[in-house]
Amino acid sequence: MQPRAPNLTWLRSFEAAARLLSFTQAGRELGLTQTAISLHIKSLEATLGCQLFVRRARHLSLSAMGQAYLQSVTEALTNIDLATTSLFGPVARQTITVRAPISTAALWLAPRLPRFTAAHPGISVRLISTIWATSISDEDVDVDVRQGVGHWPGLEVEQISTEAIVPIQSSKGPVITVDSPDFATVPLLHILGYEDMWHRYLSAQGVGVPISKSALIVDTTTVAIALVAAGGGHAAIQARFAQSAVAAGAGVAIVGDPVPFHQSHYLIRGKSQRLHRPEVEMFREWLRNIFADEAAAVV
Repeated sequence: MQPRAPNLTWLRSFEAAARLLSFTQAGRELGLTQTAISLHIKSLEATLGCQLFVRRARHLSLSAMGQAYLQSVTEALTNIDLATTSLFGPVARQTITVRAPISTAALWLAPRLPRFTAAHPGISVRLISTIWATSISDEDVDVDVRQGVGHWPGLEVEQISTEAIVPIQSSKGPVITVDSPDFATVPLLHILGYEDMWHRYLSAQGVGVPISKSALIVDTTTVAIALVAAGGGHAAIQARFAQSAVAAGAGVAIVGDPVPFHQSHYLIRGKSQRLHRPEVEMFREWLRNIFADEAAAVV
């Protein structure tokens, strides 16, 4: 009888899913979608004629056969990696250049990048943070992340996020919301290029826009957060940046409900750039997945 020889890609998907007990996290680690991981597992189970996972609502566990198989698969994959390294040397690192707006890079992408590099040790990421999208040559960029309304003529544009605005203040002071009588005395910080943020937020909340008591205008959300933490006033910033700052212990607090923002994040590339290296496409898919996962978590 012809021995059953499972596809190696299915085995790697199985090992990651069994170790993490999550198809979604396995997909994120391997640069694949949750659907792709699920299909690999189903194909492997069909080939083996055995159920490897016990699937319940919001819970995934290994079957008895899955637990037994995991040990052998893990050992086999480790032996393959060791044999490859010993015979041919370490796989040469692939480097990709990622360009993103400075606040997106510093406040949101940087804290998440270690997940990607840990899952893909053969790939180096060169992160270029920019205030203006054209600060480095397009030819030097593999993955181009931009924020705006999606209008970049002559380029392929793929929306990968929706955004919202929230107000933030120092976490050390008393909470002053936009509907508080004390709000009229609060200095309002402004960010170059986003001077209408306060107007958008307050109008959506049905609050009159006061005359700002602050002379502080900054060029990045990162600086705005630092000023807010220092007690310089309130700022209206994107919710994903505010949440990252709070999680990082930056000394700020969110003091209002989010309202929709008209700008989004986009993946951009020239129409002539039809084909990319596998590691580049892997990073683009990873970005899509983490934006989608975090959006789903909010819903």
